[in-house]
Amino acid sequence: MKLDNVLILGGSGFVGRHLVAALAAKGIRVTVPTRHRERAKHLLPLPTVDVVETDIMAQGVLKALVHGKHAVINLVGILHGDFERAHVALPRAAVAACRGQDAKRLLHMSALGAGPDAPSQYLRSKASGEEAVLSAKDLDVTVFRPSVIFGPEDRFLNMFAELARLFPVLPIASPEARFQPVYVGDVAQAISHALGELDTFGRVYELCGPRQYTLRELVEFASRQSGHERAVIGLPDRLAYLQAFVMEKLPGKLITRDNLRSMQVPNVCAGGFPFGIQPQALEAAAPAYLSQTGPRERYPQFRWRARR
Repeated sequence: MKLDNVLILGGSGFVGRHLVAALAAKGIRVTVPTRHRERAKHLLPLPTVDVVETDIMAQGVLKALVHGKHAVINLVGILHGDFERAHVALPRAAVAACRGQDAKRLLHMSALGAGPDAPSQYLRSKASGEEAVLSAKDLDVTVFRPSVIFGPEDRFLNMFAELARLFPVLPIASPEARFQPVYVGDVAQAISHALGELDTFGRVYELCGPRQYTLRELVEFASRQSGHERAVIGLPDRLAYLQAFVMEKLPGKLITRDNLRSMQVPNVCAGGFPFGIQPQALEAAAPAYLSQTGPRERYPQFRWRARR
């Protein structure tokens, strides 16, 4: 199967930058559409990567981008906002754009816990997106369901570390919610590996790290590694709901009521990591970036978060 010309939706994002680099290292030509070219300038030095400034949801754009490609990889995901547009309409548009063209290979990023009866709109919309791609029997589809993804530019552990630098006490909702964080490089490696593998067609892969944690343990770990160990206080359900209600009205939306409902579902895997890949442990990979406390060390991360 010839797969040396790939379109990556969401390629300028957190997971995308790692996957694009992995594919470029193999000599694969990669096209990354973005609404703001400035946000993808970190990809420009890669020799086989073409960054295109465009809106993939505009009429006819996605079909034009897919033309001449051998595969499409959809990494687009949001934690708050228009879930229907990002998680349902876009996968459907990707399927429609692939039909009648050379791009019969479609890889799709979903989320662990996605299901039609899930408690949150986020997880239900991810399930609808899965259904949209898996029901396309004329395409060669593979779906990935990662747990929360961590890495140098993540907005999970880094957020807790930053809060620990700012506040003496950290009150958190759902402190016993369970996660099995997976390293961003392992996620990129899994997707890159599956791209040309025939036996991955029609399959769904869960991606998790080697160990489960409660949210309380993760917040304590992030604050400790940042050099600002803090007391972590678990909020009762009513206060947690109130906290989420207030925070979803603020810029940045650290947590929303929908996020709170997502945490009712354990974010853990039923089996091991696929393709014989040994996933990196949180304790091995995260301290190197969480402990960066000097201005020089923090500057690249500030630029990434600001999309500069």
